[in-house]
Amino acid sequence: MESLKEEIEQQIKKMDENKLAKVQGKIENAKRNKRFSEEINEGNIDKEIRKLEKANQNLSKYQRFMDAFEKNIDIDPGRLMGLTDGIFSIVMTLLIFGMVLPDKEILNYSGFINFIGSIVPIAGVIIVSFIVLASFWIYHHEFMKIKSLNMPYLWLNIFYLACICFIPFTTTVIGNYSHFFLANVIFGVNILLVILFFLFMFHYAHKRGFLEEYTSEEEKKYVFHTLYMLMGVTIIVNLLDFNVNPNFIYLFLLIPIISTLRHIQYLMR
Repeated sequence: MESLKEEIEQQIKKMDENKLAKVQGKIENAKRNKRFSEEINEGNIDKEIRKLEKANQNLSKYQRFMDAFEKNIDIDPGRLMGLTDGIFSIVMTLLIFGMVLPDKEILNYSGFINFIGSIVPIAGVIIVSFIVLASFWIYHHEFMKIKSLNMPYLWLNIFYLACICFIPFTTTVIGNYSHFFLANVIFGVNILLVILFFLFMFHYAHKRGFLEEYTSEEEKKYVFHTLYMLMGVTIIVNLLDFNVNPNFIYLFLLIPIISTLRHIQYLMR
C-alpha cells in the first residue's frame, strides 16, 4: 500500500510539473510575442514618424514655393493695363481683315452688287464681334482697376488676352462657315473662355486685395451673376445659330446689352 501511495504521489507530482512547465512555456511565448509586437510597433512608429517628417518637408517646400510664386512683383499695373489696351485695339482692328476683296477683278456693276451681297454676312459677324470686344474692354476697365499684382494674376491676364486675340480668327471662321456646327462651337468656346478667364481674374484680384477700390460681397455677386448670364447667353445663341437660323448670331449683341443694363441696374440701387 505504501509503495502504491508513493507511486500515485509521484505521478501527481509529475503531472503538476508538466502543467507548470506548460504554463511557464505559455508565459514565455506570451512574453516573446509581446516583445515582438512592441518591436513591430516601434518599427511602425519610426516609419510613420519618417513619413510625417518627409511629408512635412514636402509641404514646407510647397508652401515656400507658393509664397514665392504668389508674392507681389515689381511691375507697374499701368503697364499691364497699357498692354491690355494695346491688344484690344489691335484685335478690334484686325477684325476688318476678315473681309477680303475678290480674287478676280470686277468688271461690271452686277458683279459688284453680287460681291457686296456676298460680304454682308461676314460684315455682320464682324460688327457683332467688334461690339462684343468693346463690351469686354469696358468691363475690364470698369472692374479690373488694380493697385498691385503677382505672377498668377499676371498669367491669368495674359491667358485672357490670348483668348481675346483669337476672336478675329474665330469671327472669320463663323462668318464663312456658320453652316458647320464646329465653326459655331469654335466661336462660342472662344467667347466662353474670354468670360471664364475674366471671372478667374476678378475672383483672384478680389481675393488677394489687388483691386484699387474695395469691392463688397454684393458687388462681387453682381459681377459673378452677370458673367454667368453672359456664359448662358453664349451657349444658347450658339445652339440657336446652328440649329435654327444663322442670323441668330446677332443675338450675341445681348452680351453688351445685358452687361450694360445690369451695370445701370446696380448703380440705381
